[in-house]
Amino acid sequence: MHFIRYYEKDFDKYLKKGKVTVIYGPRRVGKTTLIEKYLESFSGKYYLGTGEDSDLKQVFRSQSVNTMKNFFGGYDLVVIDEAQMIPDVGIGLKLLVDQIKDIKVIASGSSSFDLSNKLGEPLTGRKISLKLYSVSAIELNENVGGMAIYQRLEEMLIYGTYPEVLNAGNTDEKKQLLAELRDSYLYKDIIQLENLRNSSKIMDMLVLLSFQIGKEVSLNELGNSLDLAKQTVEKYLDLLEKTFVIKKVRGFSRNLRKEVSKTARYYFLDNGVLNSIGNSFNPIKLRNDTGALWENYLFSERLKKQQYHNIYSNNYFWRTYDMQEIDLVEERDGKLYGYEFKFSPKNIKVPKAWAENYPDSEFTQINRENFMDFVT
Repeated sequence: MHFIRYYEKDFDKYLKKGKVTVIYGPRRVGKTTLIEKYLESFSGKYYLGTGEDSDLKQVFRSQSVNTMKNFFGGYDLVVIDEAQMIPDVGIGLKLLVDQIKDIKVIASGSSSFDLSNKLGEPLTGRKISLKLYSVSAIELNENVGGMAIYQRLEEMLIYGTYPEVLNAGNTDEKKQLLAELRDSYLYKDIIQLENLRNSSKIMDMLVLLSFQIGKEVSLNELGNSLDLAKQTVEKYLDLLEKTFVIKKVRGFSRNLRKEVSKTARYYFLDNGVLNSIGNSFNPIKLRNDTGALWENYLFSERLKKQQYHNIYSNNYFWRTYDMQEIDLVEERDGKLYGYEFKFSPKNIKVPKAWAENYPDSEFTQINRENFMDFVT
């Protein structure tokens, strides 16, 4: 089935004359499909190109106002997919929106670090940024309803929510799609754009991270295990985050002595990707990492909700050296919200140190009985 994506319903409102609408996101989550669905109903004259087109690269390489006007002057809308493949694409897009009156522009790409570098300064004040992830619980709720989410919950904890994976007919097909994603797309931007010599180390690093969901990650330990310098480990982690594979979360502290604040945890942006790293697709009842899968799922879905519902939050974990902890702390609108993730409902109390030091904060357990409001 075609999942109606969050931006799809009223995509027009994100397009403004004189601005570039930039769509970021992991590969294979549906950015191109989102654009194509919009173009099906677009009544104006449009151009659809890809950053891999050598002719298009040549036009942008010219950085000439006259050239831009000659080739794009008659269009109401210009769409460039895989825009990160065009050198200095930001300068060319700036010329488009500055010099061609009333034109609208869409640029999409999977490589956020490269798009940000190329678009950031040239398009200051001239772009609207949208992030598209794998299908969110918000979108699933609108497409198939909450009960369907609940019934497919364990499946999504294992296979994730990439559109093709959700639509796959059986588990073997899901595994095959995730293997292709892992082997052909996950590192493509990093390897192409950074020319990494130790690309195999990226996979080794992800394997190690997959065993540390919900735990602090030591850069020194990663470096020792991978035979890499700490600076290289930091670089690879940064690249993996900027290409939408993982997300870094720091420890929260208000300078209390016993709070852990100098380490970080890492989550995968999709559970299917997480499980594909180690080819771990056993059903929930046969696994001993259900808690980690649940935590990863809730964090990634919460991230999507924050993005789509414009919830501006600083995200942290909280832990003390005497092992009191909270899985997720959101700092927003001057208030702290603590969330503890438990797959099965349990009677848990607010950590004593948290209650004493942050008496005005809120604390909630998120389990499979009450998670819908948290993610949708």
